[in-house]
Amino acid sequence: VNFYILNEHTQAQEIPSFLTASGESDLGLLSEAGLPAVADPGSALVEEAHKLGIRVIPLAGPSSIIMALMASGLNGQNFAFNGYLPVRDPARMNRIRLLEKRSEVENQSQIFIEAPYRNNQLVHALMQVCKPGTRLCIAANLTLAVEWIRTKRIREWRNLPPPDLKKQPSVFILQA
Repeated sequence: VNFYILNEHTQAQEIPSFLTASGESDLGLLSEAGLPAVADPGSALVEEAHKLGIRVIPLAGPSSIIMALMASGLNGQNFAFNGYLPVRDPARMNRIRLLEKRSEVENQSQIFIEAPYRNNQLVHALMQVCKPGTRLCIAANLTLAVEWIRTKRIREWRNLPPPDLKKQPSVFILQA
């Protein structure tokens, strides 16, 4: 069995060789967290497989994004996954405002994630920008013994000590 590492450092020209080097007819794409190709660089490999006429068969395992939505109590009929928000202000603050407005206008849950070491900064930005009545779900460490999922209005979050989410994989969901 051959394994190839596909991450943000993988060069685009390397990807076709992953599909042809093994000489095998069956290949698998695994992700260390979440679903392959969803908020994951595996989509580039899947795209290349389609170009080469290789059959792609999706098999789902646990998805923190969908699990967070399921446990949030927010709109599961109309939602959008937005990936990572901008890292720096004012771009991050503007994106949060845009997502909150989109949620309000379309009655749509807005799902996003952050690099675990920047979670606390994102929570701080959400508290600064969002309207008091907007609901926010924070889902951290899904499927672990220390799993933590809470949905509250921004006004309620502001009255609590902020959760310490540093280095904890987390999913955030807004609904205005």
